[in-house]
Amino acid sequence: MFESVVAGITLAVCVVLLARMTLGNRRRQRFDAGVRRAVTACRAAARRTYRWRSSRRAAAAAAEEAIRRARSATDRDGNVIRPRSFRGPREPH
Repeated sequence: MFESVVAGITLAVCVVLLARMTLGNRRRQRFDAGVRRAVTACRAAARRTYRWRSSRRAAAAAAEEAIRRARSATDRDGNVIRPRSFRGPREPH
């Protein structure tokens, strides 16, 4: 299975390079520019996907930390959450 995939990719690359050789100079430049644009677009899409995953992971970790902090060191008075740090006297500024 793996050998068939590699052979197919190799064949496709060879056909594209053969077709590129038959083109004239101006068309070859346009073809190369199009390939460069396609490669750049693929790289940008891969970066966006990676950043999306990592930022989503970071957001989930931050949310979990906030939930953990909210559950500890607080008193509940019905629907109101009063942290224990609010109990003592506050110094005026």
